[in-house]
Amino acid sequence: MDMNKKILIIEDEESFLSILKKVFGSEGFEVLTAKDGEHGLEAAEREKPDLIISDMLMPRMDGLSMANKLRELKISAPIFFLTNVSDQERDTKHFDYFVKSDTNIDELVKKAKEKLGILK
Repeated sequence: MDMNKKILIIEDEESFLSILKKVFGSEGFEVLTAKDGEHGLEAAEREKPDLIISDMLMPRMDGLSMANKLRELKISAPIFFLTNVSDQERDTKHFDYFVKSDTNIDELVKKAKEKLGILK
């Protein structure tokens, strides 16, 4: 598949980050990673990803704070939030949310491809 789309995955849980990186990489995406919101913000500024997948609750800077800073910097890549909390306040107009325990990784890949306009 020739797509050359960059995805930045920001996740502080090492094992889950590793799984996501492997799955998205095997689907042909260029995968960048960060372990917290601060490093995610730096990576997004530097690399200009096509899509960002971020945990909500992380050390150093939470996902929503990072996303708001990205928007202030005029970085408009779509953002998917992964969360373990199903009832928190959500800005569903600007971001997509996935509850980790309810989301199949294949479904996440499918949603990413839809968001980026990639059809198999």
